[in-house]
Formats: sequence, C-alpha cells, structure tokens
Amino acid sequence: MRNTKAFKEAVAETLAELAHRGVTVAPSSVEDLIEKNMNAVAERLRIQVRSAWRYFDAAALADRLADGVRSYEEAGREEEAGQAPMPPVDNPELALVLAGVPDSLARSGGDLYAVIINVAVNAWMAGHIHGEDGCTGCDSSRGGVGHDWEARMRTITEMQPGITKWFDRDVWTRAVNDTGYTVTRR
Repeated sequence: MRNTKAFKEAVAETLAELAHRGVTVAPSSVEDLIEKNMNAVAERLRIQVRSAWRYFDAAALADRLADGVRSYEEAGREEEAGQAPMPPVDNPELALVLAGVPDSLARSGGDLYAVIINVAVNAWMAGHIHGEDGCTGCDSSRGGVGHDWEARMRTITEMQPGITKWFDRDVWTRAVNDTGYTVTRR
C-alpha cells in the first residue's frame, strides 16, 4: 500500500492540511494512521484497499489529528505527567546496562539499532531498572490495569495494535530520519 500513488498523495495532502492548521506531526505517524484507517475501511466494507481510497478525506483526518494534539496540549504540560522513578546514580543494574553499550556497539560493528535493542532488553529484564512497579506514586496512574503485567501488555497492544512494527529496522530508521536525525559513522 505504501508504494502506491494514492497512499503518497494521501500522506502529502494530510501533512499539508495539518500545516494549514499549524500542527506538526511526524510523517511516519501520519503514514501509519492512514495505512491503519484504509485497511480498516477495506475490511469493514469488505472491499479492496484500492477501492477504499474513495472514502479518504485528508481534511477530516487532519481535523481529528489536530484536535488530538490540542487536547493533549490543554491537558497539561509534559512535565506535569507522571514520571517513573529515576534509579539512584550508583545503581549497579543501571551501571551494568550502561557498561554494555560500548561492548554492544563494538560487537555489532556500530549498529545503533542493535545497541538500543540490547539496552532495552537488558533494562526490561532488570525489572525496568528500579522500575515502575516499585513506584508508590504510580499506583493510581495506570487506571484499572494496576500492577498486572499481562493486563498492561494487553492494554498497550490494544491501544497500539502495530506496536511490533518497531522491531523492523527500516521502520525505526525512517522514524529516526523523520525527526531530522541520522546516525553516521565518523
């Protein structure tokens, strides 16, 4: 779908509509949302995706995205949101994970994606490094899900059905590039 003219035009139109509304959203996020929406329309109407494009409205999508951004901004500043506890600077688990970064970088031949995956897995396995479950201030911040790990994982998957896309190196690289950053070897 992403290689079609209709898809590329839809992304460009939506980004232009967002710009007219003074809202900035990462192109990769717009792409993901359009792909998800078009697949959902095709599935619900039991038609092919290429036929579902007649139902696409860039202005309506931009309005919904802009409303979401505005409601997030009105809800409060990011600093006011709950923060997971920071481990003590001398935390041995944190030191172990951080010490593994240069080794991982050398072993992977400078592959930053592999390094980040290594750090994330080690941090996860270390109990979220002095983690969220030990945070007494976080008890009511997760709603009805509480401390049930499986329920939290289900909730995340339901909220972001395509969350596993981030294991795809090309998706991750495109998202990094969309932010204006790139990783280059010296």
